[in-house]
Amino acid sequence: MPHHALEITLTRPLAPAELRHAARVMPPAANHDTTRLMALVPAKTPGRAAHRLRRLLDTQLPIDVITTHYSDERGLVLLIVALPPVTRTALKAAADRAGQSPERFVQLALHRALAQHASDETDRLDQEVKHLLTHTAAAHLLSAVGRALTQTPGVPQP
Repeated sequence: MPHHALEITLTRPLAPAELRHAARVMPPAANHDTTRLMALVPAKTPGRAAHRLRRLLDTQLPIDVITTHYSDERGLVLLIVALPPVTRTALKAAADRAGQSPERFVQLALHRALAQHASDETDRLDQEVKHLLTHTAAAHLLSAVGRALTQTPGVPQP
C-alpha cells in the first residue's frame, strides 16, 4: 500500500506531552514551533490518507488543515479543512444555490480568489515599476533587477 506525505497545520503550538501522545498513534515530524506536523500515512489514495489521519488524530490535536505535501500529476494538492457545522450548512446552501457540490463550489471559489490575487499582484508590481521608471533609466532598473534575481541570499556579491 502506498504512503502519502501529509502536512498538518495546527490552530496552536503543541505542548510536548501532546506531541508525545499523538506520536503513539501516528508518529509525526514537527516544525520548530510545533504548529505544523508532517506524517506518512498508508492508504490507497491521498484523500483516504487525509481522512484516516484526521480520524486518528482529530481528538488529540488542534488540527486546522490537512494538505498533501506533494502535488498530484495535475499539480494540485488536496486540502482538508474541518468546518464548524454552521459554516458547513452555509457552504452547502450556497453550493446548492449555485447548482454545485460543496467541494466544487469551494474549488471554484479558491480558483477565483487565487486568480484575483495574482491579478492584483501583477497590477501592484506594474504600478511600482512605473514609479521606479519615473526616477531611473530602464537599463539601470533592468540591471538592478537582474542582480537581485541572481544573488544568492547570504553570499556577498562582487
